[in-house]
Amino acid sequence: MSLLSVRSPRFSIVPWLFVAGFAIVIAVNGTMMWLAIGSFSGLYSGHARERGVHYNEVVAQQRSRDALGWTVQTGWKPESNHLDLTLSDAAGRPLEATVVSVALIRPAEKRPPVGVTMNGLGGGKFSGSVVLPARGNWDADIAIEAEGHRFAITKRLFLQ
Repeated sequence: MSLLSVRSPRFSIVPWLFVAGFAIVIAVNGTMMWLAIGSFSGLYSGHARERGVHYNEVVAQQRSRDALGWTVQTGWKPESNHLDLTLSDAAGRPLEATVVSVALIRPAEKRPPVGVTMNGLGGGKFSGSVVLPARGNWDADIAIEAEGHRFAITKRLFLQ
């Protein structure tokens, strides 16, 4: 018998380390997918299908809104929890609105909107107090009625 033909089988841990490494990667990725799918549906609106069916009407509304040339500037005062709006028309003059409504929506969570009651301060300025359930990114859905027109816009705000 030759010395080369008689080999004792040896156990090697290296292939099992590769298997364990891939198992850890698969487990972590699976957990991340489960958390991502369970925490955010991906839908911003509860009536996305109706909005899609009436897409041409939505585009026409946006074009008429843009034709007005109105601008909305937002300001947040974290020390007093006040949301401020400054409205101006196409010429830059203050816009005196009859109705201003604001709803704050968390884009990444399934929470009901937080309504903000806006008070007119004059000169196109409005202010409202709100207690936020959480700090971070919020979408402010702002609706304005003035001069016989309705103007709606959504602004992303980081409220801290």
